[in-house]
Amino acid sequence: MLEFLGPPLDAPLNEGPLPAVFYFSLSAHDSLHVDPYNQPALDLSKQALRVFSLSLPGHDTLPPTEALQVWVREIEQGRDVIQTFVHEAAGHIRHLIAGQVIDPKRLGVMGLSRGVLIGSHLAAIVPEIKHILGFAPLTRLADVEEFQHLETSRWDVAHLADKIYDRNIRFYIGNRDIRVGTASCFQSISALANTAYDHQISSPPIELVITPSIGHKGHGTSPEIFRQGAAWMENKLLREDHD
Repeated sequence: MLEFLGPPLDAPLNEGPLPAVFYFSLSAHDSLHVDPYNQPALDLSKQALRVFSLSLPGHDTLPPTEALQVWVREIEQGRDVIQTFVHEAAGHIRHLIAGQVIDPKRLGVMGLSRGVLIGSHLAAIVPEIKHILGFAPLTRLADVEEFQHLETSRWDVAHLADKIYDRNIRFYIGNRDIRVGTASCFQSISALANTAYDHQISSPPIELVITPSIGHKGHGTSPEIFRQGAAWMENKLLREDHD
């Protein structure tokens, strides 16, 4: 079920379609209403935009520590749980654009950990998404212990380079994140930047911010980093020229 923060959907028509961010973390409720996961969503919802979320597969009924097993079982049975989800999310975006609820020229995606992988795949099939923000990004499923017995390389963010190299991208990661892999995150950003360069973009707006690791396995994100990322997204959606 789609949830959101921001101005009500029945706001006066003279406001027109608003900028929007799709944010993926855990369940839609936790992403938008539970601290600390909702910190960047709360910051952005104070602006003239809407923040939408959907529950990641398995996360509406299971705790985060168990929900990834849903992904594992789907993959083991030959089902593409990631593409199924992102096509559902894309359908919501198309509906909101058609209903003039969101502005297709001011659309971003934001994710935390596994939500970054999902958001990147969503951007790959929704060209209107011009801005991709990730906190502690999972960019390679094989780095996560639940998936190490599976062949999952086709879902790597690096394999999306041909589809998202022309977006504004900023990832934040700890300098020793051993849950999702600092090195894999760097390699993904490098692949995106190299692809952009191959397409004659000599200075692509593809950024990686590495900060001291915090939290379990170095996989935490501080309130300050959430604020910095939200401010970056706010600037992209509300301050820059979108003509």
